[in-house]
Amino acid sequence: MSGTEVESRKKGLGHFDPAGKRVLVRVDFNVPLKDGRVSDDTRIVATLPTIRELMRRRARTILMSHLGRPKGGPDPRASLRPVAARLERLLGAPVRFVAECVGPEAEAAARSLADGEVLVLENLRFHPEEEANDPGFARRLAALGEAYVNDAFGAAHRAHASTEGVPRLLKPAVAGRLMERELEYLGMLLERPARPFAAILGGAKISGKIDVMTSLLDKVDRLLIGGAMMFTFLRAQGRPTGRSLVEEDRIETARSVMEQARARGVELLLPVDCVASTATDGSRPGHAVDLDSLGADEIGVDIGPRTVRLFGERLGDVRTVLWNGPMGIFEVPDFAQGTLGVARALAEAAGRGAVVVVGGGDSVAAVQQSGLGERFTHLSTGGGASLEFLEGKVLPGVAALEDREDR
Repeated sequence: MSGTEVESRKKGLGHFDPAGKRVLVRVDFNVPLKDGRVSDDTRIVATLPTIRELMRRRARTILMSHLGRPKGGPDPRASLRPVAARLERLLGAPVRFVAECVGPEAEAAARSLADGEVLVLENLRFHPEEEANDPGFARRLAALGEAYVNDAFGAAHRAHASTEGVPRLLKPAVAGRLMERELEYLGMLLERPARPFAAILGGAKISGKIDVMTSLLDKVDRLLIGGAMMFTFLRAQGRPTGRSLVEEDRIETARSVMEQARARGVELLLPVDCVASTATDGSRPGHAVDLDSLGADEIGVDIGPRTVRLFGERLGDVRTVLWNGPMGIFEVPDFAQGTLGVARALAEAAGRGAVVVVGGGDSVAAVQQSGLGERFTHLSTGGGASLEFLEGKVLPGVAALEDREDR
């Protein structure tokens, strides 16, 4: 059974009454901190619909999350205290914080909650038992609540105690509003896309996206390739790549993808030009060059202006689009124009009524940087989770939730 078949039939917030109950909610508050403050609250904002609904319905909401990768124990630099402070400002209501996630202190804080109140637990990964999916740790977490909600799509591909262990113990165990939205839009891409359906894949390497690329070849009408991964495809065609990143061990894979696309009638578009430089950090200027004229000492750092126009034209009639991966080194302003050009073309497509889904990670960061985020249909909060879902894999954190009776 595919991931979408499993996950399209899960219970949500509408399937139980949370009033007066301690509701343990797994959220994804793995946000960047700078000088002890949250520097990007996108993931926190994404959970607000679930949290506000629970507050409105008089639940006693207990939020748990990981943050970063603390090594085997508490690390004040990875505390969720600053996240609780930012959430309090976003909600405009008090948010309590407890400096533990299990044990007597956490249990006392959970029991003292009143209807409509919110509590944030300390970082789950301060306990190595979280990532080990330790049954005892899962039981200690489950003891805090009377119902379970998973709204952390970005962590749903991990079989950890808070995502897979707790929902096996605590019932009801349902999806939050963000989780429902993620499954709805990503599931729609795989099961019922309006056509033409195009996918745009970028980023540095083919190796991390082989499975999703192969899966999409059975679904899409067009596949547009950008980012550094394009040079492995170009090498497979025997074309010059200069000093650009090429995965030598994936050249045959790239050749196979192109052959599969031809066999299945999928239009596969590669760039026709790129921005070339001799330094990837922006310390040397870049210039647009036809791909066949790329110098031996040059590195492709972005797709070029002709490619941006070509991609825009081929996106002109699409009704469904998935975008995953930037078109160049978008963190360097001079090498971001290809990514921003694609973002503008997709915003125009969304304005014409196309469903445009951005599949997490750097792609979402690029869209936010473009200032066009609100014009897209859906920006996924899951990087690895989005890719695994689109590969057709079952996500452990979703499979553990209860099935709907009306499916």
